[in-house]
Amino acid sequence: MMETVHDDSDEPTPSAPHGRLAPDVAHHAALDARMVRAARGIRLLALASWPAEVGARFLKEFARGRVRLPEVRYAAQDFTEARRELDAIVREADRDHPLGQYLAESARTWSIAAELCESLGTPRVTDLSVALFGRPDEPLPGHGPTTREAAQHFISIANELDHALLAPSEQIRISATALSLQLQRDLDDFFDGRRIEVQLDPDLIAKAAAGATRIRLRTGAAFSEYDRQQLLQHEAFVHSLTALNGREQPVLGSLALSSPRSTATQEGLATFAEQITGSIDIGRMKRLSLRIEAVARALDGADFVEVFRYFLDQGQTAEDSFASAQRVFRGVPTTGGAAFTKDTVYLRGLVGVHTFFRWSLRQQKLHLGRWLFAGKMTLADVQRFEPLFDCGVLKRPRWLPPWIVRANGLAGMLAFSLFANRIRLDAIAGPDAVADL
Repeated sequence: MMETVHDDSDEPTPSAPHGRLAPDVAHHAALDARMVRAARGIRLLALASWPAEVGARFLKEFARGRVRLPEVRYAAQDFTEARRELDAIVREADRDHPLGQYLAESARTWSIAAELCESLGTPRVTDLSVALFGRPDEPLPGHGPTTREAAQHFISIANELDHALLAPSEQIRISATALSLQLQRDLDDFFDGRRIEVQLDPDLIAKAAAGATRIRLRTGAAFSEYDRQQLLQHEAFVHSLTALNGREQPVLGSLALSSPRSTATQEGLATFAEQITGSIDIGRMKRLSLRIEAVARALDGADFVEVFRYFLDQGQTAEDSFASAQRVFRGVPTTGGAAFTKDTVYLRGLVGVHTFFRWSLRQQKLHLGRWLFAGKMTLADVQRFEPLFDCGVLKRPRWLPPWIVRANGLAGMLAFSLFANRIRLDAIAGPDAVADL
């Protein structure tokens, strides 16, 4: 089972605005350049990450039958000047302009992220994390069940399935060395050159870490074909690809950055990509869901050890259980009642993106789905930006993943999904009704 971490210390350098721009666009392009400079150094995930020795020490003690709460010290951060500049950008942006609305909302969330980095190791991080990423008890888009309820559904389904259903090819393990060569070849072919570098890293805690221009694999780790496809479709063809496309934007250089504000859309789009390409299995859906349940348990009072044992009880190895529990307790006290809630965005983002694509098909606006890859933006952004793409202020994406290039196939799947949602399974009661289908 693979736990992938995002490497937000590996960000591409956004391009600067060039050429002659209309006054309103030039004003916001200048504000965007200021925001990019102010956000430099606010590496939320990197600053909240734990040193490798914390995991090594915990797992060594666990193997000896001794378990104690990890103690993590975070370096003091001071983003006073950055927050002052971000607040100024919010004031100077024109909220009636699509660029101004984007900048005001983005600068505000960068300011929250900066305050979170300054609060690392304190309970305050929980509130700031919730402000950025939400909580497990919030309803999904469309006033549906809560994120936690959806997670419990997928966990239940996964637990009921027979693992013997796995095909022999799905059980073949791929070495990190072999996978690095396969991924590098695939990426070089796709981007027609070395845009993303695949590296082996013996000190990596997680099995894989992905950034804008590199993917790291832990030396000696074993991977599955699903892991390979997940790295390709989720990490490379969404997270890295949108960063590279964003770097080529002539006006909004910030579209190359991993903003907390776009996290839900980014993770939802990446998980949707896994689904549409058949690269996700029920085991991964369970792992995503377990993280959400673990966040909820931590908020309810569970400490790090209790959350670690929860993952163990769900069948994860000690190494994977530590990595999973660590995600929940990044930046917060390990004593319980606090959590870093980022992992709640995966299911919420997936439902949001799936709903967006269905809506765009119904409205005959599937082109918005393509433009969503022009940088790291939200679903609301790409709708507001439509006239800016049409007039050339924003550049359409240079690279697109294969599944969205094949628009007819995507439209076929979405059309069936729209119709199938009208059929209620709860109206089909008993085996006799199923037999009549």
